[in-house]
Amino acid sequence: MSDQAALRPGRGRRPAAAVRRAVLAAAGELLFEHGLGAVTFEKVAARAGASKMTLYKWWPSPGALALDGYFAAVEDTLAFPNTGEIERDLTSQLHAFVRLLTERPAGRVIAELVGAAQADPELAGAIASRHTRPRRALAVDRIGRAQRAGQVRAEVDPEVLVDQLWGACYHRLLLPDQPIDTAFADALVRNLLAGIRP
Repeated sequence: MSDQAALRPGRGRRPAAAVRRAVLAAAGELLFEHGLGAVTFEKVAARAGASKMTLYKWWPSPGALALDGYFAAVEDTLAFPNTGEIERDLTSQLHAFVRLLTERPAGRVIAELVGAAQADPELAGAIASRHTRPRRALAVDRIGRAQRAGQVRAEVDPEVLVDQLWGACYHRLLLPDQPIDTAFADALVRNLLAGIRP
């Protein structure tokens, strides 16, 4: 099926999975093109050729839909590598994250989402359940495997390492008085590993 056919309006003509993909693509496009305020159920439904009632059924708020649209667009970029060497994998993932934040509108978008979540409990909950916890779990699992392989000291807390690495990137994103780039990512990994290797 072509992209045009996938987005063609018509209730009951597409499987739910296809409708969901079209809706997430539409939400991501609106978010990246015009910002969080452009992601309304009405606009997304019109662009995706879907029913507004379907969107109301699947998402608690336009903010939650915007978040899902964002991560559907960037999911492949943020995949966590596993080459067996923790320094290479952390560096590769942080490089991908930094490039996402700086070379695409993604940095502006995630900053806007995090800011909006401060006054929107439903969006805050969606960020935690759909992004923060799953992505943290991937990193914690990878660090745990490095511990079992003897590449990271056993007493090190993987949760704290995640905060030190990715938290530092978010800090520079949200308080942009210092650059966020791959050199910064390299320094983070280098400094951290100097303290946690056996």
